[in-house]
Amino acid sequence: MEVIKMKDNEWGRYPRAKKKGSDKTVDEMMKELKKSSSLQVDYRERSLKIHGLICAKCGREFDYQNRNQLTVHHKDGNPRNNPPDGSNWENLCVYCHDDEHSRELLGKYLKDEGK
Repeated sequence: MEVIKMKDNEWGRYPRAKKKGSDKTVDEMMKELKKSSSLQVDYRERSLKIHGLICAKCGREFDYQNRNQLTVHHKDGNPRNNPPDGSNWENLCVYCHDDEHSRELLGKYLKDEGK
C-alpha cells in the first residue's frame, strides 16, 4: 500500500492537486469578463422588450424610472440558458423573484427532510 504524505499547504481528507495557472494576461481576462457581463445585460434588455415592464407573478407595472426593481428569472434555473425568443425568462419584481427562490429552497429542504 502506497502512503501519500500531505504537504503543509494541502488540507482535507485527500491531497488536492494544484490547479494550473492561466496563460492569459490580465488584460485578456478583463476583456472576457466585460464581454460576459455585457451579454448578461443584453439578455435582461431583451427580456424587458419581449415581456414588457410588468411582473409576471403579481402584475405590478413598472416604468423606465423604477425598472431597476424588475428582474429576469430563468424558469429552468440555468442563467446561461438564454434563448433569443425569451422562452426561458420571465420578468419578476424583486419581491416576487425573492419569493420564487425562497419557495425553491423550502421545497428542496422539505424534500430532503422526508428521506
